[in-house]
Amino acid sequence: MKKQLVFLTICLLFLIGLIAGCSGGTNQSVSSESPLGTENPLKASAKTKETNDEEASSMGENDIDEESNEDFKVTLLGTGSPLLSMERFSNSTLVEVGGEKLLFDVGRGSTLRLNAMNVSPGMIDKLFVTHLHHDHTMGFDDLLITGAAVPDPRGNRENALQVWGPKGTEDWVNNTILSYKADIDVRNKVEGATIEATVNEIEEGVVYEDNGVEVIAFKVDHGPMEPAFGYRINYNGHSVVISGDTTFSENLIKHARGTDLLIHEVVVVKREGEDYKSEAIKNIEAYHTTPEQAGEVFKQTQPKLAAYTHLALLVSEEDAKLVERTKKNFDGEIVVGKDLMAFEIGDEIKIIEP
Repeated sequence: MKKQLVFLTICLLFLIGLIAGCSGGTNQSVSSESPLGTENPLKASAKTKETNDEEASSMGENDIDEESNEDFKVTLLGTGSPLLSMERFSNSTLVEVGGEKLLFDVGRGSTLRLNAMNVSPGMIDKLFVTHLHHDHTMGFDDLLITGAAVPDPRGNRENALQVWGPKGTEDWVNNTILSYKADIDVRNKVEGATIEATVNEIEEGVVYEDNGVEVIAFKVDHGPMEPAFGYRINYNGHSVVISGDTTFSENLIKHARGTDLLIHEVVVVKREGEDYKSEAIKNIEAYHTTPEQAGEVFKQTQPKLAAYTHLALLVSEEDAKLVERTKKNFDGEIVVGKDLMAFEIGDEIKIIEP
């Protein structure tokens, strides 16, 4: 009987100790290392969250490759046309390469898209213009004046904005500056801003070369808007081609062969009904490139990736069937560009969705 009583007492004391130990454990710190060589479950949980975040982030990216060159990045600032749109601003493309920020065309809203990228307009001091249609140039005054005169902690342009473009560019730049004379004179005098621009009217050939970056201009066919240029940017064995506005162009094909990324304009009009009888509508199609024509360009140039910009669509984007129609002539990789879509260029191309 005594032995049984002793045994029950020991069991009772054990249970009391066990309960006390469990209740006191809620206030103990968790060791950064767990026993038996296993990982701390809190650390494992955090690591899983990081992995999930990375996976969630990558779901917004279409990787054509695993490795990319972050020193050569292209961002579509505006993928639209003269048509008013809050989704697609007018044409503009930023090329960040070799430590440079090169802007190609400066359409409606381009400075707002730069700001969305956390890039100040004042960080841009080199502008290349394909042609002088207003949807490629109407953001120039904003880029010029805001970039030099409006205080921005990210940086203001301290020297003249350098501009490359076709014949007529100097008149356009000088007349734009003249139209803002009252504003610019005050800002230059009172605020000490440098609101100036230098112009290089270009011919076909190498128009810029520095820091391992080469920019080549080539003529394209944009109907009565002549001359009109496309550009090829070469860097570190890789290249990007920007078509500018053009119909099917053999000269573009010549200069775009073997490029990593070919950014090309496209047009779709409604071919039936009274509208198509309009001379203006027929001219729009005649001076631009249909998806089938673009597919032939891609077939002959064989870029690693073809991307559409300057979507001049007189039908809905769904009805335009851009990829489907392009695939009739080209079986490679195609993407329909969006504002703020970016591409990292290396041995392969990484697409970054906006």
